[in-house]
Amino acid sequence: MSKRNWKRTSPTSLRNAMELCVEFARERKNKSVEQIADDMGLASHWTLYKWIESAKLPANMIRPFELATCATYVTQYLATSHHKLLVDIPATKRANDNDLLTLNSAFNDALKVLEGFYKGASTGEETLNELRNVMTGIAGHHARVESYATPELGLFESNDE
Repeated sequence: MSKRNWKRTSPTSLRNAMELCVEFARERKNKSVEQIADDMGLASHWTLYKWIESAKLPANMIRPFELATCATYVTQYLATSHHKLLVDIPATKRANDNDLLTLNSAFNDALKVLEGFYKGASTGEETLNELRNVMTGIAGHHARVESYATPELGLFESNDE
């Protein structure tokens, strides 16, 4: 079984988003549902199982759940279901060659899937995921360029440069 590409995974429902968070925590952080519930401060892990089964995660528990699983699929689903685009805030000031190659690859993948969609070879969900990935990549570079106009204080940068 091949590993899932978590950066390209998009939730299709609230329950699917919660399941993706749990799968991510299991695969990447080796956490069980019991450990996730403990990290969230829940008295019983059965409460978390109930929330996942019914897709009724209380709003005040979304952030603790995502912090415990180290994944943000619930927030991503809530945003995309309201036709909003989420952008990860870039951690670096300057993009490197790999970032630009990744963006170029995302454009190519999106165009292939879009062409396939119009020819009937790709599904709408797959096409939307690819388009969302390329828009997120562009928005990340937009944020990087925009940050040059308002530079931040370099309080936590090393002086090794």
